[in-house]
Amino acid sequence: MAQRLHPRGRARSGERSRPRGSKRARREAPAGAGSLRAWTEENDGLAGGWRASRSSGPGRAAQQAARRCRLAFDSLLRKIQGLPAALPSLSLELTVLYNSLLFAVSESDGLVEGEAERINHGLIRVLEACGVSGQDLGTEELWQKVLQDVTTEELCAPLHRLGALQGAVWLAANCLGSVTGLFRLLSDTKDPLPSAHGGENELLALLKAWSVPVEGDTSPLVVQSTKDLKEILWTSAAFLQGLQGLEAGNLPTALSLLQAAASGFCSKRVLAQIYTSIGCCTQQMGKPQTALQHFKRALQVDFQCLSALSQAALVYRQLGETDAELEALALLYKALETPAQEAVSIDPCFLIRTELLVHTPALASLFSRSHPSEVKYLLAQRCLQAGRVAEAVEHYLDLLALLQEGPQHQVPLHGRSALPRIPEVFLEAASALEQLGRYQDAIAVCEEIISRTEDLIPETLRIELDSVAGGEAPGRAGSPSPGIPPQQRESLRCIVWRAAAYLHQGWAWARLGESKEAITRFTRCLNVLLRVQLVSAASIHSSEEMAEALPEAKVLQKIRLLALLGRGSQFQQLGRDKEALMNFQHSLQVCPGDPAATSHLLRALWKLDRRQEAAALWQKLHTDAALADGQQGAPGRPYPLYLVSCLKQVNLPHDESLARSLQDYLRTSGQDP
Repeated sequence: MAQRLHPRGRARSGERSRPRGSKRARREAPAGAGSLRAWTEENDGLAGGWRASRSSGPGRAAQQAARRCRLAFDSLLRKIQGLPAALPSLSLELTVLYNSLLFAVSESDGLVEGEAERINHGLIRVLEACGVSGQDLGTEELWQKVLQDVTTEELCAPLHRLGALQGAVWLAANCLGSVTGLFRLLSDTKDPLPSAHGGENELLALLKAWSVPVEGDTSPLVVQSTKDLKEILWTSAAFLQGLQGLEAGNLPTALSLLQAAASGFCSKRVLAQIYTSIGCCTQQMGKPQTALQHFKRALQVDFQCLSALSQAALVYRQLGETDAELEALALLYKALETPAQEAVSIDPCFLIRTELLVHTPALASLFSRSHPSEVKYLLAQRCLQAGRVAEAVEHYLDLLALLQEGPQHQVPLHGRSALPRIPEVFLEAASALEQLGRYQDAIAVCEEIISRTEDLIPETLRIELDSVAGGEAPGRAGSPSPGIPPQQRESLRCIVWRAAAYLHQGWAWARLGESKEAITRFTRCLNVLLRVQLVSAASIHSSEEMAEALPEAKVLQKIRLLALLGRGSQFQQLGRDKEALMNFQHSLQVCPGDPAATSHLLRALWKLDRRQEAAALWQKLHTDAALADGQQGAPGRPYPLYLVSCLKQVNLPHDESLARSLQDYLRTSGQDP
């Protein structure tokens, strides 16, 4: 695996670093005028041939041509370095080394260790030609000694050119301090420069102030000019530091640097990335409209900058512009379905370019390519949340078809993925189908979850309370606490999914008017939940203690409540009011004070002519509601999206007739209504 050379890495003292150490090298004389002329012609022929090949454009042909050129320059460099270092040939030698390394950097996205040593070896040969030893110096020390001790005018341009390439290597390795120190030497600046206006820092000021030495008419040809490399270094340094500022949360400085980078020398692809980064920066600064303008500019520059489209969808969501958000997501999904063009690995015009020099976690995270399945899920989820149920069903069914086609459509789980576990996608699809009135389809989707989890859950899942106490809250609702062992963690997930599937089936059968079948499904849901036991050294804990110890237990508790209310309502449909009452009473024990459970129990008591109990419960309900209105507590963790439809179904509409009857009863009984 390629490794970038650290700026303080030592020059190795192997065979390549000490060519004068062999007996043969000591006997050989420096190159004569004939050899020097032939080598110059060979260098110019290779460089001229590469320049002529630019018309072919990027692609496989350019890659093959670059590989041939690199091998040819390497061969020529070996010929030159096979002789002792001498001042007359050093200008050519450094130029050939520069040309060879340009191709190496372009091919390997940074220098591998063996190639990086060649810069050190070249600097050591410069010192040897001047009668100075540099074998025990590190890379930064070598540059300092060469630039301070070597004053030959003919070597000024080749050394500055090689120094620019060294700066590119260090910039790619995020060694900004080393780059800054090097360009102080190249600019002959001993003291740090003050920050320039417009947020430009010392490195950008040094790069701008650096005067590229003028090449002579007879100088050996290069494949990329030092002037172009200077511009690319300046843009890359601004972009890199802007991204680092964005990552660190230093938004004003990041914005200034990114805006500077946007005015620099780069490809359309990089310019689109810069505009996207500016958009993310202004979004975090609380300027969503400005962010959207930059995302649009990014897409105008490069329509394949899909991260700009993804970020725009997020901003639209924050602004509550659902139509615009869904339109952006639809465009993103359509673009992701189109086969992606391969990134250009060799650009015939610029072997060194910003794409090769800017490497940060922020860049990798911001511009990581979304998976089509993730975007399709976001479309389905947002449609369901916005109440556009028919569209949500269409997207969910498309997504389920994609996921069942094979692993190529499944997304690896990581912290940034928008796609939840596949059973949750099935449950959300069932919820959408149920809301659309496609009850049989919802039952079939849930049956898929039930069949696949049948062998994955134990008869009893005992979780040690002490092992999870104090654990961090999970990032996604329903995901287990980190303190649970992995096997128990997955078993708990499966129990949640299986119980939720039975719950949805129960409500679907209820909507179909099949009360007995619905009761069966609700009962199966409750039986699955009974398999979970939270255990401590003392005793088995109640559901309330479980909810306090494990955040995901809140989901289990809510599923139990919904199943009890659903089963109780179906008992009422069958005229089995006492059994309904028992379920409603149990539901209130599971979730004390729950408004839906209280309403169901209230109506059941009144129907059974237990009016005093009903009146007392009604008074308590109104008292609790008044207290709740006067207290604004912190919002709790939201329930999974697949439970929202069930939560809506258990909420009973206000019964004005029942309210009047209760008030009349309280008046006649001498109680204050």
